[in-house]
Amino acid sequence: MSGAVTVAGMIATPLVAPRSRARRLLSTVVVTGLFASTAARAVRTWGAGRAGVAATTTMALTGAVERVGTDTGIPFGRYRYTGELRPQVAGVPAIVPLAWFAMALPARETAHAALGRRSNRLTRAFAGSAALTAWDLFLDPQMVAEGYWAWKRTGAYRGIPMTNFLGWLLTGAGVVALLDVLLPPADAPADADGALIGHYAYMAVMETLGFARFFRDPLVAAVGGSAMLPIAGVALVRKLRG
Repeated sequence: MSGAVTVAGMIATPLVAPRSRARRLLSTVVVTGLFASTAARAVRTWGAGRAGVAATTTMALTGAVERVGTDTGIPFGRYRYTGELRPQVAGVPAIVPLAWFAMALPARETAHAALGRRSNRLTRAFAGSAALTAWDLFLDPQMVAEGYWAWKRTGAYRGIPMTNFLGWLLTGAGVVALLDVLLPPADAPADADGALIGHYAYMAVMETLGFARFFRDPLVAAVGGSAMLPIAGVALVRKLRG
C-alpha cells in the first residue's frame, strides 16, 4: 500500500503547479511513503524490534546532523530551511530524517549486492554512501527549486555547492556503518534484500525519467541518472544471477 502511495505521489508531483501547496503536500506523501515501504521491508527482514531501533537511531542521528548543519554549516555548507515544509522538529522538517532512513537502507543493500565478493564493512560504507549521495543529485535540485531550503552561497550544480555532496558522503558513510551494526546484511551479497534493491532501482529510473521528461531538466537527469543507474543495474544483475 505504501509503495502505491509513493508511486502515485511521484506521478502527480510534476502535474501540479511548482511551489504550490499541492507540491508541498505531495513531497510529504512521497517521502512518508518511501519511509513506510523501507520500514515495512526492514521489519520483514530483520524483525520489528531491530527495525524500530535502526529507524529511530538513524532519524535521531540525521536530525541532529541537519540541525548542526543549519547552525554551523558543517558538514554540508551554509544553508537554511525556509519553513515551507512542516511540521518541524528543532528547526528541521520532520520528513528530512525520514528520507535519510528511507533511502539509506536501500542504498546499503544495493551497494552490498553490487560489490559482490568485495563487500565488507569498509567497502559498503563507501559504496553505500556514494549510492545514497547519488540520490541527492536529484533530491537537492528539486527541493531547492521548490524553495524548501536555500544556500547562503550558490554553487555550480543548480545553485548547490559541492560541499553539500561532500557532507552527504561523510554523513552517509556514518549512517551505512550504523545500519551495518543494527541491521546486518546477509553474509552473501547475492542474498541482499531484493525488495530494497528494487526500491533503489525504481527511484533511479523514476527520477531520471521525471527530470528528463516532466521537469525538463536534462542536466539533472543526466548527472543523477549516471550516478544512480549503474550501481542499481549492477546490483540487480548480480541479484538475479544469484
